[in-house]
Amino acid sequence: MSTDAVLTPGVTAGHQAHRLAGKLGPTAIVFMVVAAAAPLTVVAGTFPIGIAAGNGAAFPASYGVCTVVLLLFAVGFTAMARHVPGAGAFYTYIAHGFGRHAGLGAAFLALLSYTAVQGGVYGYIGASLNELVTSHGGPSVPWYVYALVMMGITGFLGYRHIELSGKVLGVLLVCEVGIVLVINAAVIGHGGASGLSTAVLHPGNFFSGAPGIALIFALAGYIGFEATAVFRDEARDPARTIPRATYVALLVIGGFYALSSWALVSAWGDADAVTEATSNPATMLTETATRYVGAVAGDLVQIFLITSLFAALLSFHNVLARYIFSLGNTRALPERCGRSHLRHDSPHIASAVQTVSALVLVVASVAAGLDPVTQVFTWFVGAASVGIVVLMTVTSAAVVVYFRRTRLDTRPWNTLIAPLLGFAGLAVLSVMTAVNLPLLVGGSDTLAAIIGVLLVGAFLGGIVVAVMRPHAGKQDENPDIAKEIAR
Repeated sequence: MSTDAVLTPGVTAGHQAHRLAGKLGPTAIVFMVVAAAAPLTVVAGTFPIGIAAGNGAAFPASYGVCTVVLLLFAVGFTAMARHVPGAGAFYTYIAHGFGRHAGLGAAFLALLSYTAVQGGVYGYIGASLNELVTSHGGPSVPWYVYALVMMGITGFLGYRHIELSGKVLGVLLVCEVGIVLVINAAVIGHGGASGLSTAVLHPGNFFSGAPGIALIFALAGYIGFEATAVFRDEARDPARTIPRATYVALLVIGGFYALSSWALVSAWGDADAVTEATSNPATMLTETATRYVGAVAGDLVQIFLITSLFAALLSFHNVLARYIFSLGNTRALPERCGRSHLRHDSPHIASAVQTVSALVLVVASVAAGLDPVTQVFTWFVGAASVGIVVLMTVTSAAVVVYFRRTRLDTRPWNTLIAPLLGFAGLAVLSVMTAVNLPLLVGGSDTLAAIIGVLLVGAFLGGIVVAVMRPHAGKQDENPDIAKEIAR
């Protein structure tokens, strides 16, 4: 075996790497990560589906389960963060654990998965904007027109310094979370429809209906939390900032979802909540807001749903730009992608590349005549869910392998027990997600098979790049760490 540097932005012989810069604290990173989860979109769109197709009034408990599993994952994830510099997130962890070939395979799978999320959200935001305008007497405009406008704004902000995006996301996040908390308070203050729900207090209720489906939809609401590590280069004191931001983001997301889904069930009553979620999933939240707070609250939900989707777009754009930037630095993609802006300290070329890739997805969707919500959003996000859960599962295993080999951290809980427990939980969720992929993409087995082939193809494509370009992904890193890594 040979000592081989891995996928970490740094400097190799004859190759000058570029680094991003910034002074992001835990709060700013948490804002970007929680915004990527699009909390209002989850409350309005995912909650009704989880209640109707999952385990009914016990659906809020699913967020407790997912939060525990992801907290276990985060223990090893953050322990390894201090040893994995650079803006690479999942794929750099996998590369350090399983080697360069697996790392590049994971990198390309991550690119496909996150790009699919962004493409899906463009479809949803385009349709939502058109619906909002027409409902107030405005003209009907094709969804892709609005999508292109949002793409331009996202691209502009992504080109600039990351702190500008952080400020924008902070404002938008306060708005969308604020309106949901107001609704929650009103429901609790009124005592719900027939008393506050107690279904979550009885464990047997969790296993009624389809708990597997409930867990899949619950887990989808956390997509993006792992992006804390992507902003490492731009964080102030990353060894402290990244772990804090990761734990805070998980607890905030999990707590917010558990509280809000419980309040939504309470607003209708255990039985009627399932009926309403089944009959009127698209309007369940707005009807709840109108009933308990007033008509203005219902209108605000519609408006803030747009800002929630935009916040998710901007967050995923920033994450993807940093993935592309890191791959450019490691020469898995053209080196120009790894350059940073002299004034903004931003991955400006990677940001432009990501804007173009999103444009290609939107144009292809329009050319294929796909419906922006039932097809573009549903298909793309369903595909991404499988890819991202698999990446988290493999990352958990990579943490264990890395620390068993290097012995850089010998704490059993942080480097073995918690990561293994997280791996077990995520492995179960990965299987559930893969088995139920046809449900996530509208019930088509053929489409599910095509998506599976694309995801596997992306991973294999990364391995091909590693084989065809022997220097891709080889970077010098901290010598104290590098000499411990043999493969």
